[in-house]
Amino acid sequence: MSVRLTAATARRVLAQIRHDPRTVALIMVLPCVLLWLVAWMFEGTDVLDQFGPLLLGLFPLIVMFLVTSVATLRERTSGTLERLMASPLGRGDLVAGYALAFGLLAVVQGLVLTAVTVGLLGMQVAGSLWVVVLVAVLDAVLGSTLGLAASAAARTEFQAVQMMPLIIFPQLITCGLLMPRDQMPAVLEAISRVLPLTYGIDALQQLAAGATFVDVRGDVLVIAGFVVAAVVVGATTLRRRTA
Repeated sequence: MSVRLTAATARRVLAQIRHDPRTVALIMVLPCVLLWLVAWMFEGTDVLDQFGPLLLGLFPLIVMFLVTSVATLRERTSGTLERLMASPLGRGDLVAGYALAFGLLAVVQGLVLTAVTVGLLGMQVAGSLWVVVLVAVLDAVLGSTLGLAASAAARTEFQAVQMMPLIIFPQLITCGLLMPRDQMPAVLEAISRVLPLTYGIDALQQLAAGATFVDVRGDVLVIAGFVVAAVVVGATTLRRRTA
C-alpha cells in the first residue's frame, strides 16, 4: 500500500461526492430531518433524550452503508475500477482510500448531527457527549466499511441496495434496540454477540444512562475491530469489474 495513492483515491472520491448534491443531502441532511421528526412527534416528553443517542448512531450507519455500497459498485460497473486497478493502484490503496474518504464524511456527519440534535433540538445526554459523538462516528464508519465489503457480492446497484436488508436488518432486530438482549431466546442472544451493531447500541444505551468512556471502551474497541475486519474483507474480495 502507498500513502500517496490512498490519499489520491480519497481525494477523488470526495471530489465526486462534492459534485453530487443528492448524495451530500442524503449523508448530511436526511439523518438531521429524521431526528427532527422524532423530536417533533414527541415534543414535551423525554423520548428524544432516551432514544436520540441511539438514533444518533443508527441513522448514520444505515445511510453510510447504502451510499458506500452503491458508490463502490458504480465504480466497478462503469469500468472506472478496472482502469484504476490497471494502474499502480492496488486493492489495498483503493479500499483504504474509500474507507478514508467515507470515514471523513462520517466524522463531519457525526458532528453536524450532534450539533443539530443537541444545539437545535435540545437533546440532553446524561453521559459524556464526546463519547456519544465518537460512537456515532464509529457506527457511520462501520456502515461504510460494511458497504465496501457488501458491494463485492453485488452485480448491480439494485443488488447493492438489496444487501442492506440482508446485512443491516438482522442486526437491528438482535442488537437490543427492540428488546433487551438478556430477554431474547438464547440462540438470538448468541447471534447478537457476533454482530457489530450490538456493541454500538449497547455503548449508546449506556451513555444515554450516564456512562463514561471507561464504561464503554470495550464496546468501542470491538466496533473498531469490526471496522478493520470489514476493510480487510473488502480489500481481499474486491473485483475489478462486474461479471
